[in-house]
Amino acid sequence: MELPLIYFICTGNSARSQMAEGFARQMLRDSFEVLSGGLEPSSVNPYAVQAMAEVGIDISGQFSKPIDVDRLWSARIAVTLCGDAEERCPVTPPGVLRLHWPLRDPAKAIGTEEEKLAVFRSVGDQIREQIVELAAQR
Repeated sequence: MELPLIYFICTGNSARSQMAEGFARQMLRDSFEVLSGGLEPSSVNPYAVQAMAEVGIDISGQFSKPIDVDRLWSARIAVTLCGDAEERCPVTPPGVLRLHWPLRDPAKAIGTEEEKLAVFRSVGDQIREQIVELAAQR
Protein backbone atom coordinates (compact mmCIF):
# COMPACT_ATOMS: atom_id res chain seq x y z
CA MET A 1 0.00 0.00 0.00
CA GLU A 2 1.30 3.42 -0.94
CA LEU A 3 1.69 5.83 1.96
CA PRO A 4 0.30 9.38 1.78
CA LEU A 5 2.91 12.07 1.18
CA ILE A 6 3.88 14.89 3.53
CA TYR A 7 5.95 17.62 1.86
CA PHE A 8 8.07 20.13 3.83
CA ILE A 9 8.84 23.37 2.00
CA CYS A 10 11.21 26.24 2.74
CA THR A 11 13.07 28.77 0.65
CA GLY A 12 16.52 27.17 0.45
CA ASN A 13 15.72 23.60 1.56
CA SER A 14 18.89 23.88 3.63
CA ALA A 15 17.90 23.82 7.30
CA ARG A 16 14.29 23.83 8.58
CA SER A 17 12.78 21.68 5.83
CA GLN A 18 15.76 19.31 5.93
CA MET A 19 15.41 18.93 9.70
CA ALA A 20 11.65 18.40 9.34
CA GLU A 21 12.29 15.75 6.70
CA GLY A 22 14.71 13.98 9.05
CA PHE A 23 12.37 14.05 12.04
CA ALA A 24 9.36 13.00 9.98
CA ARG A 25 11.22 10.12 8.34
CA GLN A 26 11.95 8.80 11.82
CA MET A 27 8.67 9.65 13.54
CA LEU A 28 6.11 9.15 10.74
CA ARG A 29 7.81 6.45 8.67
CA ASP A 30 4.93 4.01 9.09
CA SER A 31 2.26 6.54 8.12
CA PHE A 32 3.77 8.92 5.55
CA GLU A 33 6.18 9.14 2.69
CA VAL A 34 8.30 12.22 3.46
CA LEU A 35 9.84 14.75 1.08
CA SER A 36 11.24 18.26 1.34
CA GLY A 37 12.00 20.89 -1.25
CA GLY A 38 12.88 24.51 -1.68
CA LEU A 39 11.89 27.49 -3.77
CA GLU A 40 15.59 28.29 -4.32
CA PRO A 41 17.51 25.14 -3.30
CA SER A 42 21.03 25.70 -2.01
CA SER A 43 22.84 23.14 0.16
CA VAL A 44 22.19 21.40 3.46
CA ASN A 45 23.47 23.55 6.31
CA PRO A 46 26.22 21.80 8.31
CA TYR A 47 24.76 23.10 11.59
CA ALA A 48 21.48 21.37 10.71
CA VAL A 49 23.37 18.13 10.10
CA GLN A 50 25.19 18.49 13.44
CA ALA A 51 22.07 19.39 15.46
CA MET A 52 20.19 16.42 14.02
CA ALA A 53 23.12 14.05 14.64
CA GLU A 54 23.03 15.10 18.30
CA VAL A 55 19.49 13.69 18.55
CA GLY A 56 20.39 10.52 16.68
CA ILE A 57 19.10 11.43 13.22
CA ASP A 58 21.51 11.36 10.29
CA ILE A 59 20.58 13.84 7.55
CA SER A 60 24.10 13.99 6.12
CA GLY A 61 22.95 12.06 3.03
CA GLN A 62 20.07 14.42 2.30
CA PHE A 63 20.48 17.11 -0.32
CA SER A 64 18.81 20.39 -1.18
CA LYS A 65 16.33 20.01 -4.01
CA PRO A 66 13.69 22.05 -5.82
CA ILE A 67 10.01 21.48 -5.20
CA ASP A 68 8.63 18.69 -7.38
CA VAL A 69 5.27 20.24 -8.29
CA ASP A 70 3.82 16.93 -9.50
CA ARG A 71 4.62 15.30 -6.16
CA LEU A 72 3.39 18.37 -4.26
CA TRP A 73 0.06 18.09 -6.07
CA SER A 74 -0.24 14.47 -4.96
CA ALA A 75 0.64 15.24 -1.32
CA ARG A 76 -1.78 14.75 1.53
CA ILE A 77 -0.08 17.51 3.57
CA ALA A 78 2.19 20.40 2.54
CA VAL A 79 3.99 22.22 5.37
CA THR A 80 5.69 25.56 4.80
CA LEU A 81 8.35 26.45 7.36
CA CYS A 82 9.04 30.10 6.52
CA GLY A 83 7.02 33.12 5.47
CA ASP A 84 8.66 33.27 2.06
CA ALA A 85 7.65 29.69 1.29
CA GLU A 86 4.13 30.28 2.61
CA GLU A 87 3.72 33.25 0.26
CA ARG A 88 5.46 31.78 -2.79
CA CYS A 89 4.63 28.07 -2.52
CA PRO A 90 3.04 26.74 -5.70
CA VAL A 91 -0.72 26.42 -5.66
CA THR A 92 -2.00 23.05 -4.52
CA PRO A 93 -5.35 21.41 -5.18
CA PRO A 94 -8.06 21.60 -2.51
CA GLY A 95 -7.31 18.04 -1.32
CA VAL A 96 -3.84 19.02 -0.05
CA LEU A 97 -3.89 20.16 3.57
CA ARG A 98 -1.68 23.26 3.81
CA LEU A 99 0.00 23.93 7.16
CA HIS A 100 2.37 26.74 8.08
CA TRP A 101 4.91 26.48 10.87
CA PRO A 102 6.50 29.96 11.13
CA LEU A 103 9.90 29.08 12.50
CA ARG A 104 12.94 31.30 12.95
CA ASP A 105 15.59 30.87 10.26
CA PRO A 106 18.48 29.27 12.15
CA ALA A 107 20.85 30.02 9.26
CA LYS A 108 20.58 33.71 10.17
CA ALA A 109 21.84 33.12 13.72
CA ILE A 110 24.85 35.16 14.74
CA GLY A 111 27.44 34.63 17.43
CA THR A 112 29.93 31.94 18.25
CA GLU A 113 29.78 28.48 16.71
CA GLU A 114 28.09 27.22 19.91
CA GLU A 115 25.55 30.06 19.88
CA LYS A 116 24.65 29.34 16.25
CA LEU A 117 24.35 25.62 16.95
CA ALA A 118 22.09 26.40 19.93
CA VAL A 119 19.65 28.15 17.57
CA PHE A 120 19.60 25.09 15.28
CA ARG A 121 18.93 22.87 18.30
CA SER A 122 16.08 25.12 19.42
CA VAL A 123 14.47 25.19 15.98
CA GLY A 124 14.90 21.42 15.77
CA ASP A 125 13.10 21.04 19.09
CA GLN A 126 10.22 23.14 17.75
CA ILE A 127 10.03 21.06 14.58
CA ARG A 128 9.99 17.84 16.59
CA GLU A 129 7.14 19.22 18.76
CA GLN A 130 5.13 20.15 15.66
CA ILE A 131 5.59 16.68 14.19
CA VAL A 132 4.54 15.07 17.49
CA GLU A 133 1.37 17.18 17.40
CA LEU A 134 0.76 16.30 13.76
CA ALA A 135 1.20 12.60 14.48
CA ALA A 136 -1.26 12.82 17.39
CA GLN A 137 -3.90 14.31 15.08
CA ARG A 138 -3.59 11.53 12.47
